Amino acid sequence: MLESIFQFLFKYRPVVFERGSFVLDPPVPALIVVAAGALVAAAAAQRYLRTRGRLDGRDRVVLTALRAAAVAVLTFCLLRPMLVVATVVPQANFLGILLDDSRSMQVADAGDRTRHAVMTEAFGSAETPLVSALADRFKLRFFRFSETARRLADSTELTFDGRRTDLGRALDGARRELAGVPLAGLVVVTDGAENRAGGSLAQSILQLQSDGVPVYAVGLGAERFARDIALRHVTAPRRVLAGSSVAVDVAVGQSGFGGDRADLILEDDGRLLATREFTLPRDGDVTTVRLTFTADAAGPRRLRFRIAPREGEAVVANNEIERLVSVEDSRPRVLYFEGEPRFEVKFLRRAVADDDNVRLVVLQRTADEKFYAIDVGEEDDLATGFPNTREELFRYDGLVLGSIEASFFTYDQLSMIAEFVGRRGGGLLVLGGRRSFVEGGYADTPLADALPVVLDRERSAGPTEPVTEIRVRPTAFGLTHPVTQLAPTPEDSESRWASLPPLTTVNRLAELKPAASALLEGVGDGLDDPVAVLAYQRYGRGKALALPVQDTWLWQMHADVAVDDLTHETFWRQLLRWLVADVPAHVTLTADADWVESGSTVTVTAEVADSGYLRLNGADVSARVVAPDGSERIVPMEWSVERDGEYRATVVAEQDGLYEFRAQATRGGEAFGEDAAFVQTGDLDSELRTAELQAQVLRRIAQETGGRYYTPSTVAALAEDVSFTESGTTVREERDLWDMPILLLLLLSLIGTEWIYRRSRGLA
Repeated sequence: MLESIFQFLFKYRPVVFERGSFVLDPPVPALIVVAAGALVAAAAAQRYLRTRGRLDGRDRVVLTALRAAAVAVLTFCLLRPMLVVATVVPQANFLGILLDDSRSMQVADAGDRTRHAVMTEAFGSAETPLVSALADRFKLRFFRFSETARRLADSTELTFDGRRTDLGRALDGARRELAGVPLAGLVVVTDGAENRAGGSLAQSILQLQSDGVPVYAVGLGAERFARDIALRHVTAPRRVLAGSSVAVDVAVGQSGFGGDRADLILEDDGRLLATREFTLPRDGDVTTVRLTFTADAAGPRRLRFRIAPREGEAVVANNEIERLVSVEDSRPRVLYFEGEPRFEVKFLRRAVADDDNVRLVVLQRTADEKFYAIDVGEEDDLATGFPNTREELFRYDGLVLGSIEASFFTYDQLSMIAEFVGRRGGGLLVLGGRRSFVEGGYADTPLADALPVVLDRERSAGPTEPVTEIRVRPTAFGLTHPVTQLAPTPEDSESRWASLPPLTTVNRLAELKPAASALLEGVGDGLDDPVAVLAYQRYGRGKALALPVQDTWLWQMHADVAVDDLTHETFWRQLLRWLVADVPAHVTLTADADWVESGSTVTVTAEVADSGYLRLNGADVSARVVAPDGSERIVPMEWSVERDGEYRATVVAEQDGLYEFRAQATRGGEAFGEDAAFVQTGDLDSELRTAELQAQVLRRIAQETGGRYYTPSTVAALAEDVSFTESGTTVREERDLWDMPILLLLLLSLIGTEWIYRRSRGLA
């Protein structure tokens, strides 16, 4: 509508003004025309200035201005303004037309019509008005595309079953194929989806700009579905310890169902793991729903997240999403070093005694230079007390420090503990007690840097804090964290925490470091603000936790706690499992994706470290690849050069199913570490997961290459617009502007306004 009004007033469509150059071509020198106009305007002004009688100063100014403006319009017309615009030579240029052949074209969001029906109506045959108009001007070359562009002889070859779209690769493929001919531009008819991992759209746009090839984008579909629920993304750990409590976050978006209640369901090969009822967000918004479950079955697990489809949804394939999580049946070792006899040691050991996936080694100081080691294995060397070398300490995955003063350790041992977290990637947990934190003199030590809490130097030399009784409660973050969730739902977990007996502390730690998070906090008499009870932060490759209470065993032995209550065991098992989660070994293997389409490339990366966990570049690393059909092959892994100790290999996953990658590192012919990673291949429904029209992407492509963006309602103008281009074989045309209707209307308006003003003032 607006474009039609513009064309009526200015004679031509906006594209002519955008592509044309404004010039003046008067029949006589322009200076003469301008001078003549100025003389006429001056004569009119002189006439009004000399007129006496009823003309006052304001009348003279208004009438002079109106007469001068009318003369200016006439002068502009006499200068013969025009646009010089480049237009294509008919049948001398090629035009590439790319038609989207992916699954998203099957979506019916144009009333009751599918996107491919709308596309076929405009581009389906040579007899359609648009294709006929284009064929009159250009030599047409049709392509169909999803991942790549392929020549299209007839629209009946379109299948609309492409699994994913690489728009950049398709544009680049069509440009390359038409590189040897005069190319006026490319027309791409699509919904703008770009869902192939590692897509090259930005690079393709730069190449099109360099070659001067404009892209005319025709967008199909709705930018937002009227009614739809979509699982956008799942954040889950790649690997977990068997028996651990696992938290996953699912991003859910919707339109048309805002405020409704829905159930998010988690299944493992059809076995229900968890469900959560929640309220759907407002239209266009995304909410995050957290699910917690226990990873009890070892091996690679296919987790399926889904919401039951609702009536009227535009797409139901995006109501579910799958992820692969590797559940490892290993037994990480945790060293617990306690500086004084206390009940915490006994009950912590009892809590994890039956845990097959955590091995707790206890080193108890009984007197000066005397120690008692409990549950020590052959590989543990604690005869002389706490480890003195990094190699000895780095054999453990986790370290728990009880009530032990900083002066017990040498400066090198304190640095070694900090490196255990930052370099080794281990988990550190510091418990409360009269010899811990500030009271133990840890301020200004290397260990203080790793801790998630601020140690006040002013109190480090002062007397021990009085014992404070506190009631422990989870923070908002802790309510859904796997460590502190004591019941299946956050609401039940919060109630369970509220029923637990209070604990005591002599370490008041109120200030967290900027990167730290609190899971538990304590309140009590004499405390103005809550104090940290369980806090953590990432430090280098590992994580450090602070638990500044001294008697969690009360959650087992207090008179108010039932004999068969498992709260204490649950808390400690979850805490220690999370403490050693994702602790790297000498070889750590990761894949760039846990789930890919068949035929995709998978890049696996191995991080290799020596006994001191210094990255190692001189190792021989290879990966054994086991395909879904059981076939095996060995792939060498090359040093990436970008980072020390990093080795990579790339494999094409051609089969549907589960791929196993197992990397092994050797040095001097001796193996010193191996690790495994799993990748599932199959149909990801990527096309239907983000199936809305990506209009902003298409506008960007058109704008940055010098083309234009169209919808099905405006695409009829495509044939004329493509004609005005600098690409290919063109000629220059002159388009007169002096006879634009807007100039005639402006001239008549000025003359009419002058006449009306004179009449109103009694001067006519």
